[in-house]
Amino acid sequence: MLKDIIEDRIGSVIYVVGTLVRSLSSQKFSEMEYGITPEQYLILLLIVENEGVYQRQICEITLKDRANVARLIEILLQKELIEKVPNSNGRRIYKINATEKGKELIKKIEPQDEELRNFITRDVTLEELEITRKTLNKIKANVINNIKLQI
Repeated sequence: MLKDIIEDRIGSVIYVVGTLVRSLSSQKFSEMEYGITPEQYLILLLIVENEGVYQRQICEITLKDRANVARLIEILLQKELIEKVPNSNGRRIYKINATEKGKELIKKIEPQDEELRNFITRDVTLEELEITRKTLNKIKANVINNIKLQI
C-alpha cells in the first residue's frame, strides 16, 4: 500500500512529522495573532536566551543559510523586536540583542508554545521522548557529518 512506503521509511516519517508540526504551529500562531511566524519566534527566542549573539551563530545553531537568517533578522528589526549593536572592532559585524518589546512578546508566547508542545507530545511518556530525542540527535549527527551546508 502507498501509505506503508512512507510509514516504513524513517526519513519519510521525520519529514511528514516535521511538516505537520510546522503546519500546526503556523496555524496556532496565526490564530493567536502574535504578529510573527513560528520561524521568527524561534530566532527571537534564540536571541532572547543568548544576548549578544552574532548572525553567524544563529545560522550555525538553526542550520539556516545566511540569506534566510538575514531576512528573518531584518523582519524582527522592522518589528522592533531586536536591535543590532556594532561590534567594537569596527567591522560590519553586529551583536544582536532583543528589545524589551521582543522580550515581552516571548513572555506572551511561551505559555501557548508550551501548551502546543504538550498537545503534540500527549500520550508520549518522558522516557519515549528522551529516546526519541537521543535517536534523532544520532540521525542528525550522521547527516551533518555527510552534508555540505551553506552556512
